[in-house]
Amino acid sequence: MTLYHFGNCVILLYIPYYLTYKYANLSEYGAFWKCIQGGIIYAFTQLCKMLILATFFPANEASINTLSFSNFFKSSVDLADIVGIYMILQSIPGKGHSKVMTAGIGWAGAEILLTRFLLLWVGARGTEFDWKYIQKCLESNINLMHHIMTAALVWLLSRHDLSKLQSKFSPFAAVIILLLLSVYRTVLIDSFSTWLLIDPWSIIAIKGLYTIVLGLVMLNYYTRLSTLIGMY
Repeated sequence: MTLYHFGNCVILLYIPYYLTYKYANLSEYGAFWKCIQGGIIYAFTQLCKMLILATFFPANEASINTLSFSNFFKSSVDLADIVGIYMILQSIPGKGHSKVMTAGIGWAGAEILLTRFLLLWVGARGTEFDWKYIQKCLESNINLMHHIMTAALVWLLSRHDLSKLQSKFSPFAAVIILLLLSVYRTVLIDSFSTWLLIDPWSIIAIKGLYTIVLGLVMLNYYTRLSTLIGMY
């Protein structure tokens, strides 16, 4: 029974990543090793973040889920993810579609490999069934969308022709705001859920809705710029 539960969790966790890679046609661009390279950059970025946190933000007994200036400032270390994703995008030749999808899948794939596999191997194979492992898998699928969206936002921000988009609100400022909302997603949602005492399933639903809303706004700018520069 425990092995069956572990198998279900692995399928729920990894199959969406495989299908995304397959139907994004990344194999046509030989993107597999670029995804591996993206995973290496992810690991290096997380190591740098850990060193910064250990140096400037020593552990304390305060809850990391409460919204405070200290926790908000600590979450600013996640801005390093933008730099890491930018490095991946710069190392990938080709069109914007392949660059964004490769960076997003490589980043998200490395995250689940380093943060989820051991958790499932140790926990999901336990003697008792626990819904939290299903929840972690569903959250990882949401993170896949989140990282692809973040990669697209970083790509948009790196484009010098973004300012050519006709809009009442500055496209450059809009992309920066979306990136900040993406970076601070965890601390905002966790603080909100702690304040309202929301159950884990509702938190997953909120994260999914949050990601979808930001993704739709990002997609508007992405498709408009792609049409403007003739990238299909």
